[in-house]
Amino acid sequence: MTINPKVSKAELAEQFRTFIDPEYVITDDETMKPYECDGMSMYCEMPLLVVLPETVEQVQRVMRICNENAVPVVARGAGTGLSAGAMPNKEGVVLSLAKFNRILDIDPLARTASLQPGVRNLAISEEAAQYGLYYGPDPSSQIACTIGGNVAENSGGVHCLKYGLTVHNILSVEMVTAEGDLVTVGSDGLDSCGMDLLALMTGSEGLLGVVTEVKVKLLPKPEVAQVVMAGFDSVQKGGDAVGGIIAHGIIPGGLEMMDGHAIIAADDFAQAGYPRDAKALLLCEVDGTEEEVHEHIAEAEDVFRKLGATSVRTSQSEEERALLWKGRKSAFPAVGRISPDYYCMDGTIPRREIARVLTEMEKMSEEFGLRVANVFHAGDGNLHPLILFDANVPGEFERTEAFGSSILSLCVEVGGCITGEHGVGVEKVRQMAVQFNDEELQQFHDLKAAFDPKGILNPGKGVPALRFCQEYRSLEYKLHKHDHTEAAHG
Repeated sequence: MTINPKVSKAELAEQFRTFIDPEYVITDDETMKPYECDGMSMYCEMPLLVVLPETVEQVQRVMRICNENAVPVVARGAGTGLSAGAMPNKEGVVLSLAKFNRILDIDPLARTASLQPGVRNLAISEEAAQYGLYYGPDPSSQIACTIGGNVAENSGGVHCLKYGLTVHNILSVEMVTAEGDLVTVGSDGLDSCGMDLLALMTGSEGLLGVVTEVKVKLLPKPEVAQVVMAGFDSVQKGGDAVGGIIAHGIIPGGLEMMDGHAIIAADDFAQAGYPRDAKALLLCEVDGTEEEVHEHIAEAEDVFRKLGATSVRTSQSEEERALLWKGRKSAFPAVGRISPDYYCMDGTIPRREIARVLTEMEKMSEEFGLRVANVFHAGDGNLHPLILFDANVPGEFERTEAFGSSILSLCVEVGGCITGEHGVGVEKVRQMAVQFNDEELQQFHDLKAAFDPKGILNPGKGVPALRFCQEYRSLEYKLHKHDHTEAAHG
């Protein structure tokens, strides 16, 4: 769908300044520069202008003006996303929800919290702690990422294996449609009649509406939590241990895996005491009552040793547990210290395929001539390969993109999918043609048209045009006749 704005930048800014503080209608390039990308900084675009409304009514008026004038709108939270989903449209408005940062209500009896979309993920748990409660999904960026962005990407975190993704932990969202109407999706009850629009909105990447309020579930803090750290001398053994612990009947609160590159980088950064000679590391957290944690920890230690662990260590204090997780949650910035640039991928595979996929990635690393550090949510098979490269070397980013594309194709080949929690955005829009056929993609387009007839919300993201998909599949077929290195440079 082609968008042709019917109003100039000056006219648009003048309209917005009639109801938004003029200081927060930003039109100069220097001030707009921080909005040109999200956490996937390899993809950048300057917007036409940026607005920071303070009320829902102002958001509605922005959407009505943009819809009437066919002006693209990209809703933005903290900008921590990793798929270029919040990259601006050069002819459009960035609608920043940074001022929507209030916790509206916490109900300790119902175990719910009502939040504006700009509330930081970690701030929810910090506020709920006084009631012995917390919010389950905990992305590694939780100190900065917002609940609105979590809804847009269906974010997970290190504890998503046991406690679920964002979609499993929200009750309702209030949103403004492309036409400027305010609607509520979901309910406080256990179930609601009709289509499950809440699940549709969660992970829709700003393509269907602008979230202005979220009601989340809160969980009681576990009585006890301990982490078993197990080191392995091969990726194969580490991958097998992931399936082994689940097969034993233990459902960890979190089950994370790191390879040798990530272990050393994270330990240098956080001084977590990781086994630096290990080729694979598992962090397995068990939580619950003191009795069940004691029992499951002993079983987990035994399982890991039987499956070839070269080292096993269990946290003996809350401080030690926090330090072990600090290393894992610091892995992304830690890798940034050993490479000028890195490309963070996001794909999901069946647990049984972890060892195979990691082994294949090691081969790809050699073929493309690029290092890769792996750190991921092993319990639910959500991979986060970090491809290390130098953008100053001509052609290296293009080779990195080709490497990433091959990883995602491998995920689909083994029965997985091209994303787990980072979303499609701009980054993976080409790979949509690998995972979905034309009929499925047409269904996505139909859904988009039902919510956003003029196509102004986050255009060019998430779902590719069918014509492009056919061209991409044809190109992929030709490239697969050559080896990975030729494809990367071709």
